[in-house]
Amino acid sequence: MDQIIVGVDVGGTAIKMALITPGGEMMAKTQEPTPVALGEDGILQKITSMMNQLLQKHDYTREQVLGIGVGVPGPIDAKSGVVLQAVNLHWKKPVPLIEKLSELTGLPVAVDNDANIAALGEMWRGAGQGAQDLVLITVGTGVGGGVILHGNVISGINGVGGEIGHITMTPGSGPDCNCGKTGCLETYTSATAIIREGRLAVANGTSPMLAKVLAVTGNIKAKDVLYAANAGDQAALAIVDQVGFYLGLAISHLAIVLNPAKFVIGGGVAAAGEILFSRIRASFARFIPFSYVVESTEILPAMLGNDAGVYGAGWLIRSKMDN
Repeated sequence: MDQIIVGVDVGGTAIKMALITPGGEMMAKTQEPTPVALGEDGILQKITSMMNQLLQKHDYTREQVLGIGVGVPGPIDAKSGVVLQAVNLHWKKPVPLIEKLSELTGLPVAVDNDANIAALGEMWRGAGQGAQDLVLITVGTGVGGGVILHGNVISGINGVGGEIGHITMTPGSGPDCNCGKTGCLETYTSATAIIREGRLAVANGTSPMLAKVLAVTGNIKAKDVLYAANAGDQAALAIVDQVGFYLGLAISHLAIVLNPAKFVIGGGVAAAGEILFSRIRASFARFIPFSYVVESTEILPAMLGNDAGVYGAGWLIRSKMDN
């Protein structure tokens, strides 16, 4: 009887779910809106009903399911399976997710933070394949990350290991960050930061291309800035220079401490391609004193996109098979 793993990635807007074989082949996937208004019990019941429907649709029985892996946006005590807080889900108090979902489904459950499972997904089936030591950096509205050493997620004592976006780049100065500090990495490299700088370039009259975008659409998106940079717009190129400089600087700090084989960069901003990655690698090399570290460290774009979370959630269950 073929076995199957259920991987679940719970976001503030959607619940993504996949059926994955122990060998890492995705057999089916689905997603539905997250019923945030129904609270924790409503969301867990939704996961259960989605799973039952997906199993039935693809002719799997409950007995074939090895377990359910779940990723949630928030700090988690992975051992106890308690989600300490999940602001995007409106979970303000601790939620014993493993206990509750196990009761609903009768199946083994594992849970971790969404950035951590994305890192595990890239390690298992994405750009991180072949590496047991890697760092995933997600560059979107904010900047997040997941750290994996010897195949295991490093969460730290409070579950905030991997909060790479809040490494201070400019002590005592720089843009305000939502965390309450100034000069954090994400204030220089996130999509939010790119949009801010793009609007500033328009206001200063230094980017005719972005000025035209703003006039036509009434808005500037990060992808507009990246497109303008690829088209040779000097102000947009200066913005990409800044993003590449600070990401490379932050990665150099992490490399000196962790010395991973790979840095995998995901999120919408990473879609910029070589115009960004060449700058990240140059900045990284500038700040690393050991040439052999520069030569042995790969800095790569993520491969799995929105599927990274469900693969990583599946890995939470798959990894237990070898223990």
